[in-house]
Amino acid sequence: MAASDRIAVFFATSGRSGVDRLLRHLLPEMARRGQAVDLLRVRGHGPELSEHPEGLRVVDLGAAHVPTALPALVRYLRRERPAVLFSGKDRVNRAAYLARRLAGAELRQVFRYGTTPSVALPRRPIPERWLQAWSLPRLYRRADRVLVPSEGVRRDLIETFGVPAERVAAVASPVIDARLLSEPRPRPDHPWFAAGEPPVVLGVGELSRRKDFATLLRAFARLRARRPCRLVLLGEGRERAALEALAAELGVAADVDLPGFRADPYPFMAHAGVLALTSRWEGLGFVLIEAMALGTPVAATDCPSGPRELLAEGALGPLVAVGDWRALADALDRTLSEPPDPDSLRRAAARYEIGAATEAYLAELAPRV
Repeated sequence: MAASDRIAVFFATSGRSGVDRLLRHLLPEMARRGQAVDLLRVRGHGPELSEHPEGLRVVDLGAAHVPTALPALVRYLRRERPAVLFSGKDRVNRAAYLARRLAGAELRQVFRYGTTPSVALPRRPIPERWLQAWSLPRLYRRADRVLVPSEGVRRDLIETFGVPAERVAAVASPVIDARLLSEPRPRPDHPWFAAGEPPVVLGVGELSRRKDFATLLRAFARLRARRPCRLVLLGEGRERAALEALAAELGVAADVDLPGFRADPYPFMAHAGVLALTSRWEGLGFVLIEAMALGTPVAATDCPSGPRELLAEGALGPLVAVGDWRALADALDRTLSEPPDPDSLRRAAARYEIGAATEAYLAELAPRV
């Protein structure tokens, strides 16, 4: 039997991802609610926590990679005997499953899978693609619970990979601080957001092929030909040079700015004319939730999975086909001309408030008696 009600959390994140934000919100809030939590750290990986309330410990596994952390993870499980091992991302889930078996640990094993696997897998390197195609239908049915961020991801795991429906739960992610729903945000330190300037179209996320900011650039060029406006892309990534070259090629470089990653994007979101999510695939789309919580209009590609659920089938913001920059330009134009009621956006985002979502997570994670 487990020796305690402690939840051990084993993730290895980039430090800048949506999962990092989720864990930075979730773990301290769990501890504040009286749940003992151990964050098992792989060196050089996130999440980095800014809060360490009583009951939240950080355990350094002494390894810089997930595979090399396996021996320390096994020792931890044997020594501490947590009641729950919560892990996320497929390669980490595989290691967590193996560690549990090697340790002979009696615990509740909970996996998190954050994106739509049938869309994401074909874009993985071949060895990782094969490993995930093998593990999803085999290991995930052996977990006590698989937590996903949206109903679209849940359906994909069940229908495409045969994970039993009773094992998979879509749980609202703890994305937004309650203050985001009510407190005004100052304008960002950027001249384009000053009062009286043309509206700004905002994109937020890694500059990667998955986020497909090239489609947003093409849509913006079409929109810019119709009305004064500007485009700001917050984020860093491998596609920066290609995006800058495309902006120059389209003749809109003077109205496009890429100021880099911002740990606090909310002033930009709060004062944007519209936020656009143009991803090829998602698990949910945290930036949509954050913008909606601020009352900022949004437009999105109808990618799998998340935006359709968040935007109530398009009632709260337009949805366009992935890669359709012409339709996106039209959608942005309509949204700038006729923005939705900000309060309706805030109400839709409320279920992703940290406290409410943490309760939902604890209901799935908490040790079973």
